Amino acid sequence: MMAAIIQIIDTTIANVALPHMQGSLSVTQDKISWVLTSYIMAAAITMPLTGWLAGRIGRKRLLLISVLGFTLVSMACGAAQTLDQMIAFRILQGVFGASLVPLSNSLLLDSFPIHKQARANGIWGIGIMVAPILGPTVGGWLTEYFSWRWVFYINVPFGILSILGIVALVKESSFDRDRPFDLFGFVLLSIAIVSLQLMLDRGQSKYWFESTEIVFELIVCLLAFYLFTVHMFTHKHSYVDPRMFSDRNFSLGLIFMFLLGVIMLATMALLPPYLQNLLGYPVFDAGLILAPRGIGTMVAMILSTRFMERSVVPPRFLIVAGLVFIITSLWQMTGFTTNVTQGMITWTGFIQGFGLGFIFVPLSTLAFATLEPELRTEGSSIFGLMRTIGSSLGISIVVSQLASSIQREHAVLTEHITAFNPILQNTTSAGIWDVNTPQGLALLEGEVARQALQIAYIDDFQLIMIMALVAVPAALLLRSAAPTTR
Repeated sequence: MMAAIIQIIDTTIANVALPHMQGSLSVTQDKISWVLTSYIMAAAITMPLTGWLAGRIGRKRLLLISVLGFTLVSMACGAAQTLDQMIAFRILQGVFGASLVPLSNSLLLDSFPIHKQARANGIWGIGIMVAPILGPTVGGWLTEYFSWRWVFYINVPFGILSILGIVALVKESSFDRDRPFDLFGFVLLSIAIVSLQLMLDRGQSKYWFESTEIVFELIVCLLAFYLFTVHMFTHKHSYVDPRMFSDRNFSLGLIFMFLLGVIMLATMALLPPYLQNLLGYPVFDAGLILAPRGIGTMVAMILSTRFMERSVVPPRFLIVAGLVFIITSLWQMTGFTTNVTQGMITWTGFIQGFGLGFIFVPLSTLAFATLEPELRTEGSSIFGLMRTIGSSLGISIVVSQLASSIQREHAVLTEHITAFNPILQNTTSAGIWDVNTPQGLALLEGEVARQALQIAYIDDFQLIMIMALVAVPAALLLRSAAPTTR
């Protein structure tokens, strides 16, 4: 769990430190975003390699190399003096970190029989789900009271502890050195992932499909993915084993993990700027307000684990219950105003975290319950890849929607600001918004911009709520596996 946490938390912990990195490294805002993009792309490309590498050198050895490399490169990231150095180290960090979650997940599944996997998944899942939620809180605290460099240095002690634990406790797996490396499949999938990530990262600044670059990246992504899919099902030793997709639970689990990445990370991408830019909370206070989301996740995971162990509720109904909690919280968030209370934000965050926690344990258990054991490591890497792609796509969608909604809502609101509006003609009711003075017009424009931004955030919350609603019917298609012992 510790090995997985240090990788997952790095997807969000650096977000709040970006403005400080920008000033320290003397770069523009669009260039500093590559600190996040380079890490995500490198991890996404390397993650499917996990199954093949584990077969070649063994899971324990691969896990040790990955944790050691990730720890050393984290130190290098903290000591970087230029943007080029930072991006290079972040790429290496993504490469070494890509295997941590799939390996820890497959080792966990092989260490426990099916009837104990729910409890093991619950404990392991607390770290996996809480890490990205607590990332902005921890990152904000380290950046505000120490330095942005400690966002990376914090990985070192946990990496050392993880290495000691792996050496002492983890057993080496069997080898599968007969399977050749499918270079063509690797190149095709890498091109598809890089093209998709570039399109999602640069789409907003390039006005999406008005740009030739974005259209070209979309065509390359679709073509490479199509060729990869055909190659996967026709090649004898394909880069990704297609047998895993014939398992209904696993295939549905991939869809749910994709949606979970969209819902969780898209919401987490919206809330920090919402609290800081619109409501005026300091960085550290905004992180504290988001912390109850992680508490809700931990509580729900403990409860869902107990329910599954005692067979009180079928796992798929737990997933539906989690989606209902998430939908309820997002529906409450669509009622936010610029005067929303801290208690309301905390409560909706707790309920949403509670729903996420109710989903993860039964989803992880059901997705791998009927999958063949020799496919678990590779399946775990594809599981993680879907979460990464879902997160990237979700963040791009909500950010793009936010920008377009701001412009639309601002135009709608300004339609009512005319010299003929009775409210604005009455200086008593208009107050400081005196349309006959430059100062009054400037203050009125500021308030219109605030309200347009608030409505744009509400539109995004509503969009995420619809995505969660779509997932409810599919949850009922999952089937339980009969408990067995080994």
